[in-house]
Amino acid sequence: MQATPGDDATTDTGSGLSGNLEGAGASSQEAAMGAWRAGFQTANPDVNVAYDPVGSGGGRTQFLEGGVAFAGSDAALDEEQLAQAAERCTSGEVIEIPLYISPIAIIFNVPGVDSLNLSPEVIAGIFDRQITTWSAPEIAADNPDVTLPDLPITPVNRSDESGTTENFTEYLAATAGEAWPYEASGDWPVSGGQSAQGTSGVVQTVNGGEGTIGYADASQAGTLGTASIQVGEQWVPYSPEAAASVVDASPRAEGRSEHDIVVELDRTTTADGAYPLVLVSYTLACAGYEDAAEGELVQAFLSYVASEEGQEAAAGAAGSAPISADLRADAEAAIEAITAGA
Repeated sequence: MQATPGDDATTDTGSGLSGNLEGAGASSQEAAMGAWRAGFQTANPDVNVAYDPVGSGGGRTQFLEGGVAFAGSDAALDEEQLAQAAERCTSGEVIEIPLYISPIAIIFNVPGVDSLNLSPEVIAGIFDRQITTWSAPEIAADNPDVTLPDLPITPVNRSDESGTTENFTEYLAATAGEAWPYEASGDWPVSGGQSAQGTSGVVQTVNGGEGTIGYADASQAGTLGTASIQVGEQWVPYSPEAAASVVDASPRAEGRSEHDIVVELDRTTTADGAYPLVLVSYTLACAGYEDAAEGELVQAFLSYVASEEGQEAAAGAAGSAPISADLRADAEAAIEAITAGA
């Protein structure tokens, strides 16, 4: 990590910032982060922003150990990690800001099938390896107009600790009842089956084999088949708008500091058009940095990410849902509160 504040010789864009800013974390943010880095560096050509999409678990570890200035995480910090963050941050306080909102897509590779209706119970049965063929009656019942092949199902899960996995298993634990006998976890709870590193690894593995099915940030679904999920009496396909509606309707977590913005997602909503299989990815930063230049760069970069311009850039690159005006106001207040220097 190296950052130097600009001197009186500003660039053509008027920015006096320069130096290197390093982050790491959620692979779900990779496409959006590419757009954010490009937009910010265009306005600040003497700044280089690096982001390693190592996964949420790896990003949290690097951030808490002081290896990177900021991190992306598809899950909020738990109590033990909050205690670590208090020691890592000069201010004794961490901020978590939900700056990336995206549906998680159920992706599959079944010849001749582009879309399916899959209820939470059926999704759970497939990933728990209880429903093992695509022509199974549980799948056929909700897809009467689809010709389903007598083809084995190969579920593909993340091999690394993953916020996407935590969000996916949280959804199943909340909605699938006895069909999903596991607690929410960032580590995949079912033994056996195929696994792959990172979001891109899951997508590549699903692409590479017939009969495969996986879960991934919708920005990377590509040309794979995708499922509509059952919400109340409706079958709802993923979309940024459907994901955003769930976030705006969900309460904030209690017991957090003023600028630690954590959302308690309502996975069981039956609201019209809502898609509760959603991923909220947080940006983690310190409320205070010992190095003034580093703090200045973190504050400037996150200000761009939270801005309307930054959110629209992510939407164009990753198909994510821009945060609402109310959430932006809270995010900007948290970012403005970042302090730097002894």
